[in-house]
Amino acid sequence: MTPNWKLQLDKAKSIKIIISKVLFSIPLAGIAMCVMYFKKKNNKPINWVVILGSLIIFLLLILIFKNPFMEKRSGLGPIYFSLLFLFVPKLLNNNIKTTLILYLSLIIAMPILAVFTHINSSFIEVLKNPKIITGSLNKDVLLSNFNTLHFDAYANFLATIENVSFHGFSMGEQLSSALFFSVPRSIWPSKPLTSGQFLGNYLIEEHGFYFNNISNPFVSEAYLNFGVIGIVIFAIILAYFLTRALLFLKSDDYLKKVLAFFIAIHMIYFLRGDFTNGFSQLILVSFGIYVIPKSIKYFYQGTKLW
Repeated sequence: MTPNWKLQLDKAKSIKIIISKVLFSIPLAGIAMCVMYFKKKNNKPINWVVILGSLIIFLLLILIFKNPFMEKRSGLGPIYFSLLFLFVPKLLNNNIKTTLILYLSLIIAMPILAVFTHINSSFIEVLKNPKIITGSLNKDVLLSNFNTLHFDAYANFLATIENVSFHGFSMGEQLSSALFFSVPRSIWPSKPLTSGQFLGNYLIEEHGFYFNNISNPFVSEAYLNFGVIGIVIFAIILAYFLTRALLFLKSDDYLKKVLAFFIAIHMIYFLRGDFTNGFSQLILVSFGIYVIPKSIKYFYQGTKLW
């Protein structure tokens, strides 16, 4: 019920992020398991009604929990593309189709979604007063993806290089905020800022910027921490991680499949950065769509977790 822009000011921010990213992602796992059941041969017809009913419930939960009023576009994209992958896999079975759909989504769907994600009202408030949507429908919102400086990865990398030339490499300090994202600042007051905020503060001090909410691409994060060697190390780790995800994608286990596909689409946002936000969202959603469902199956059926 809390709009995303208000969440930053919420005292229960950590709890609400866990609810939004972990618990609200579990229905996607339920959908994947229902689809897996229908794909199997020799299913018992008597179970079809139960599974179909469960599938409908899970779909409704996804539509409620993962809607533009609750979730940012970076979170909506991987979820709904994963649904497309589960129900219409032929649309995404080669690079040309996938690239075309992604391209159309970025130039058409994303600007339209901005109308909803930039509303300073909750879902309940919009239901009570639908005119809020029409009131926010204006030229500035629709065209903000095309005529503003959202695509600033190159410029931010240059700023990172300049920052390093004056202050040196962080030697993993900035990376620690990502690896230990689950530790609240109330416990760790000196916890480093995310690289986006860190770089934003630098630009404010040195170049007169007035906000620090910026992205920082993956390669820039690597350079900020360990320089050119960091870029090589980060590339190797990412390549290994994606080869493991590819094995999941080729598995017959639909929980593994949907997690791998989610990771593939999430890479668009992960590589844009900053690393802390992309990494934390990936880990939290992975718990919702894979770790928790697998753990439940393990305890109740003895199914292996990995």
